[in-house]
Amino acid sequence: MQNEKFNSGICCDVKNCVYHDKGCHCTAEKVNIGPQHANTSADTICSTFRPQA
Repeated sequence: MQNEKFNSGICCDVKNCVYHDKGCHCTAEKVNIGPQHANTSADTICSTFRPQA
């Protein structure tokens, strides 16, 4: 569910996510990022991502 506020400490460029709001804002109430075995930022995935309809 989308929250009307955004966390200014999270910058997200994924414009086709339902939580994306203008610029690089994320409006999700919480963000889950993984996997645990990531060694670089390229190895990470935002599991909070939900595609826009």
